[in-house]
This record gives sequence, structure tokens and C-alpha cells, in this order.
Amino acid sequence: MPQWKELLIEVEKIESKYDSSLRNPVSNSEIIKMKQTIQKKLGNIIIPESYIDFLKNVNGIDFNGLVIYGVDEMLLDNEADEEVQGFIETNELWYEKDWQKKYMFFGDSDTAWFCYDLNERVYVEIDKPSGTLIQSFYSFDSMLSDALKASLL
Repeated sequence: MPQWKELLIEVEKIESKYDSSLRNPVSNSEIIKMKQTIQKKLGNIIIPESYIDFLKNVNGIDFNGLVIYGVDEMLLDNEADEEVQGFIETNELWYEKDWQKKYMFFGDSDTAWFCYDLNERVYVEIDKPSGTLIQSFYSFDSMLSDALKASLL
């Protein structure tokens, strides 16, 4: 089991203390709609299976300054209980600056973006707003686990 799944359990415990909970997982049909919309709006981007696995556990997260993007609200079969920062709309927003188009953005915090560098083919944490590399990761799972660990400190 990826470490981030264990960390999500910790996040859920903290959320429950404040009478809150994690978002619902997304359905297969919502994933299909997301993939089709990504191809139309963002081009030939392949979403990693590990990110899909994350979405099948929870539709994004907004916890202690960390936001991991979920399936955009317009693609959900049912209305979300809380606002979801969608993967597609957020990437479109970040793509307004040319230098950012080399990244696929999966999330952000107060100080960093969590991305996939399309040119270097590596997952990265980069500084907001300079784009300076903070660290690299060998997989989406390791990047997500590191981001969740930092949000739990």
C-alpha cells in the first residue's frame, strides 16, 4: 500500500475532530470524463495511474495549506459538498504563463507547486512563484506522500 494512503487516514482522523471528513472518491465514469476533457483542453497528457488511484480514494484534498486537485466540479455526476479545485481548471489557470506549460500541476501549498515536469519526465516540487526546483521525486506516490507528511507537521 502506498504511504500516502496511511497518511490520508491520519488526515481523516484530524478532520473528524473538527466535524469534517475527506471528500468522496470519484467514479469510473467521472475519471473517463476527466481524461476526455484533458485531451480536449490540455492536449495529449497522460494522467498517471497513481493519481487516478488517489482520486478513487478521495476527490482532491484541501488540508492545512495543502491542496491536491480533484476532478473538476463540472465533470462530477453529483454536486460536491464543498468546492473542489479541479485539475483541468487549475492547470488552465497556471498555463497563462508560458514557462509553466512544461508542468502538469497536481497540487499546491502556500509556498510550492507539486507537478510533473513534462520535459524532464520527473515529479517535482517547485517554489511559488519563482519556479525554482525544491526537490524531485521518482513517482507521483512519493511526491504525494512527501506533501501529505509536510501538511501533517
